[in-house]
Parts: sequence; C-alpha cells; structure tokens
Amino acid sequence: MSDQSTKTAIDQRLYSLDALRGFDMFWIIGADELLHELAKVTGSPFWAAVSTQFTHPDWNGFHIYDLIFPLFIFLAGVSTPYSIGRSLADGKTKQQVMLRVVKRGLILVLLGLVYNNGLQLRPLSDIRFSSVLGRIGIAYMLANIIYIYAKEKAQIFWFAGLLIGYWLILKITAAPGFPMGDLTMEGNFASYVDRTLLPGKLSKGIHDTVGFFNNIPAISTALAGIITGIYLKRPEIDKKKKAMMLALFGVASLLIAQLWNLDFPINKNMWSSSFVMHTTGLSLLLMSMFYYIIDILGYRKWAFFFKVIGMNSILIYISGKFINWKYTTNGFFQWLIDWVGVPYNMITMIVCMILIKWIFLRFLYEKKIFLRV
Repeated sequence: MSDQSTKTAIDQRLYSLDALRGFDMFWIIGADELLHELAKVTGSPFWAAVSTQFTHPDWNGFHIYDLIFPLFIFLAGVSTPYSIGRSLADGKTKQQVMLRVVKRGLILVLLGLVYNNGLQLRPLSDIRFSSVLGRIGIAYMLANIIYIYAKEKAQIFWFAGLLIGYWLILKITAAPGFPMGDLTMEGNFASYVDRTLLPGKLSKGIHDTVGFFNNIPAISTALAGIITGIYLKRPEIDKKKKAMMLALFGVASLLIAQLWNLDFPINKNMWSSSFVMHTTGLSLLLMSMFYYIIDILGYRKWAFFFKVIGMNSILIYISGKFINWKYTTNGFFQWLIDWVGVPYNMITMIVCMILIKWIFLRFLYEKKIFLRV
C-alpha cells in the first residue's frame, strides 16, 4: 500500500493501479464538496440525486460514496504482489518482510490516532482510537501476513472464511437484551464489542463507523485485492483475458452480494459480508476498466491527473489536518472568487482548491517525493 520513492519502483507499478487510486482519492479531496455545492446552487433534481450518492446512508443501504474507503483497501491489496512479492523474490526472508509489514500497519494506526485527535494531550475519554487510517493499517497488515505465509488457494479460503465466519457470528449473537441476530446499530454484536472493549469515544456514541470487531471482514477486502494482484501479475495469461475475467468476477461478486443482502444487509457501518462482496464487485469492474483502457489500449495521458494524486494518496489525505487549504486557495484565487460572485463563488473556490492541491502533488511527483509508510 505504500507509495514508492524511486523511479525504478514507479516504473514497475501498474499505471492503472495508481490512476485508479488517484481517481478514488479525487472524490474526497474536494470533488464531493463540488457536487454538493452544485446541487445547492442549481436546485437541479439531477445534481441533488448525484449529491445524495456522495453521502453515507444512516445504517443499511449503499451509496456510491461508500465505495471510496473499501476501494482504497482493495487497491492496497492489489499492490501487494508488486511490492511485498518483489521483496520476497529479491531474497528477503518471510520474517523480514513480515516485520516491515507490521511496522507499516502500526504506523498507519498511529497516524490515524493523530488524524483523529491531533497532537495535543487529551483525557482518555476524549480520544477516538478507531480511524480510517487505522482500519487500512490493520487490514493491510493482517492480509499481507496471510499473503506471506499462505499459498494462493489458501488465501481464497481465508477470504471466504472470514466473511462467512463474521456473518455467522453476527447471526448467532447480539448485544445483551437484544434478540439473537439483531443487526440494528445498538443491538448488533460488533457494536457491542466496540462499546465494551474500545477505550475512549466512539464516532456514534453506541457504535464506531470503523470499529474494532468489523476489521475482520475488512481483511477480506484487502485479500480480494491481493488475489486480484496475483492474477494480474501472471505473465502467461493474455492481458485482454485478464480484464475480461476481472469484469466477470466483478459481476459475480455483485450477484452474490445481492443474494447475501437478503439475510445480511449491505451496510458500511458494520462492514457486512454482503457489503464486502458488493464493493469488491464494483472495485473489480473499475480495475478491469482502468486496466483495459490504460495498460492494454495504452491511453494514459488522461489518467496522469489521477496518477499524480494516487502516488501520494496518504499524504494528501493527512494534509487536511495540517494545511489550511482554504487559506492557501484564497491567497491565490480570492480575486477570481470575488469576480465570479454569488452564487457560483463557492463552486469556484472548491475548483481552485482542488487545483492548488493537485499542483502541490504535481510538484512532489516531479521531485520524486513520495510518502513512504
């Protein structure tokens, strides 16, 4: 999942992988706000519907915005055979590689704590320990350990076993005072475990959107990416066939998700098994499309914008906590924002902010400065 810091490493990467990661991050570095503002300014039912898709459902259900997080974890998995696999092929021992993986995972957990709580000291009760970066770190770390020590077929069993096991656990348990298999926010077993074991505060009081217990199915999200990366690396398989098979498996995953949804609802908050299958299906379809257009047909120029973002994805995510991007944008473009005027001034501001962020990332890209985790 880490970004590489040398040209050699960059050249060995899948262009489509970095472009898709950048496309994924694009929606949370300002493009989502742009859609919300367009809906507000225009009053258009179309933009209102699009804007709604870039919010999260309160509990059950799925919006496009729910794909961004699992897609990132999936892509972290796709990169594993290209990074961790290369280290093993270069002669590093499994133990050496595992220690590096554990270190990266723990650093991400620590960065998640800083992202949530800042650098100031706080009472334990005010600290939120669960985080987006923490989930990425835990899922990445454990999925990569499975990759290092398990054979390819065993990895598929791990993927399925974690999802089925998580489903069965939630179906035969519940929080005290709730009926067996209760899947409400307060009554499901995963939320109860978080309320019982996690110190500090939870994002929703009785539940955390990236809680501890539902890291279990998130490991499967990363494993799905790893299995995809292994398949993409196979030199004996025709590239067009690879793209077609990714698309077919994507459709199959979506069908399985809809069937599972009848008993175990698609739910990002619980990271339900049906949610994993649904987002894995969509991730496979996107990977297939980007791989076919970029790495097979060779149309790369359009994707450079996203590649620049994808090469420093963790850095640009964290930067929002330490860089006042709005202040910087106003410093360069306040004249333009004022000239445009109401009601499109906010839209102009958001577009300019995205541009400022991209120029910053382009500068780092040209200087070959990439955040290594």
